[in-house]
Amino acid sequence: MGRFARYSVGGLAILAAAYFLLAQPERSAAPPKPASPPVVQQAEKKSKFYRINYISEVQESRTQLHNNENVITIHHSSNQTSHYMKREVTVKFKRSPSPAVLKQTLASINGWQKAHHGNIFIFKSRTMSTDQLIAYFSKRPDVQFAEPNYLLLPNVTPNDTLYPRYQWNMSAIDMENAWDITKGSENVVIAIVDTGVDLNHPEFQGKLVKGYNVLNGSDRPQDDNGHGTHVAGIIAAKTNNQQGVAGITWNNKIMPIKGIGSDGSGSSFDIAKGIIWAADHGASVINMSVGNYHPSNVLHDAIKYAFSKNVVMVAASGNDHTSQPSFPAAYPEVLSVAAVDWQGKQAEFSNFGSHIDISAPGVDIPSTYTQNHYASLSGTSMACPHVTGLAGLIRSLNPSLKNTEVMKIMRQATRDVGEPGWDQNYGYGIMDAPRALDLAGVQMQNTNRKPQPVPKQKGGFFERLKDLFM
Repeated sequence: MGRFARYSVGGLAILAAAYFLLAQPERSAAPPKPASPPVVQQAEKKSKFYRINYISEVQESRTQLHNNENVITIHHSSNQTSHYMKREVTVKFKRSPSPAVLKQTLASINGWQKAHHGNIFIFKSRTMSTDQLIAYFSKRPDVQFAEPNYLLLPNVTPNDTLYPRYQWNMSAIDMENAWDITKGSENVVIAIVDTGVDLNHPEFQGKLVKGYNVLNGSDRPQDDNGHGTHVAGIIAAKTNNQQGVAGITWNNKIMPIKGIGSDGSGSSFDIAKGIIWAADHGASVINMSVGNYHPSNVLHDAIKYAFSKNVVMVAASGNDHTSQPSFPAAYPEVLSVAAVDWQGKQAEFSNFGSHIDISAPGVDIPSTYTQNHYASLSGTSMACPHVTGLAGLIRSLNPSLKNTEVMKIMRQATRDVGEPGWDQNYGYGIMDAPRALDLAGVQMQNTNRKPQPVPKQKGGFFERLKDLFM
C-alpha cells in the first residue's frame, strides 16, 4: 500500500504580518517546532502566525522514499511517482482465514502478519518479492484480491481577529451570504482522515466528537504534524469567538481520524481503516486531503463502503500540475477538488484532468496550526476542506438529501470560469456557497410540499368537453 501524501505545499517561511501581506517568496524549511526561530507575535495573544508552503516538503518526502531501500518506486512519468513497501502485500480474503490456515500461509511465504482489519491482512516476507507474493495469493481461491502495500502522501460577519485581514478565501466563495442561510448543525458530523487534530487548540474546544488514532488503536488522534489541524480549522474553527480564524461551518462537529504519521505519509490500509471507522461512527461527510497516483483495491473498498452508508466524501486532486489521476480523488464516489488563487485562476501547482469536479481557494489559506498557533498554507489539501465544509452545511440545512444529491448540487452550484461548462482545469467551476445552499433549500421545499389533489373527471369525453366550453 502506498504512502498517502498530504496534498499541501511544503517548506516554511516565518514572516511578519506585513511580509505576509506582501506575499514574499517562501524559503524551504521544516514546519515550526517548539524551538522555532522568532516570529512576529500578535500583541493581544500568545498564538503565533506562520506562513508555510508544504509542496517542497512533500517533494522532499518523495525523495526520501526514492532513497529508502525498503520502498519500491513506481514511475508513472518523469515527475509523477507512487510508492509501496518492499516484500509486503495487502490481501483481502473472501472470509477471514482460520488460525490453522493463517499459520500455513505464513510458513508458505516465509514471513509474518504486520496488521489486519476484518478480512484484510498485510503480510511481509523475508524472501519473496511483492510481485511473487501477489502471484502466490492471487492463485488462491479464498483470496478476493492481493496488491502492494501502497503509501499515500497528504494533499453574519464573524469577529475572529484574523478574518478581515487574511481570510480572502471566505469572501471568494461568498460565505457571509451563506451564513445567513445556515451556520450548520452539530448533528452533522464531519470526519477528517489526516494527521489528526491538535486536541488542545482553543479553536476546537467543544467542537470535537470522539475520534480514532488508526496508528496506535487509541482514541487520541493528536496531531504531531500540523496538516490535519490546518485542514480542520478551514472546515470548523470556532467562529465568531473574537480570536483566530473563522471556519466554513460554525456549528458542525469534527471527528478527527489519525491515519498519517508525523512524517506526513500513511498507508492505504490505514487510510481505508480510518474511512471505515468514520462511516461506522456517524460521520456524514469525510475529508481526505491525501492521495497517491496508483489505485488501491483496499482503499476503494473502504470508499464504496462509506458511500453505501450515505457518506459524502471529498478529496484533494494533487499538487503536481498534472492530469495523472490521483486516488482517492479520482474514484467516482468522491468529489475531486482543484485549487484556485485569490484571482480565481488555477493555482500553479493544482492538478487537472477528467476527474476534477470542483475548484476552491487553495493559495495562502490561513487556519489553525499545532501548539495553539495559526499558519497560512497552500495546496489542494487546503482547497478540499472548503468543499467539505460546504457539504456539511448542505446536509445541515437539508438532512434528507442523499449523498448523490449533495454531490449533484455542489457540481451545479458553481461559478463557471475557464472554458464554458465543465473543463479539465476547474471542473464545473469555483464553488458558490450561497447558491449551493439555495439549491439544497429548494429541494427541501419540493420534498416537503404536499401534492395537490387531482380533480376527478366527470362522465365521458363529451361531458368533459362541455365543461371546457360552457
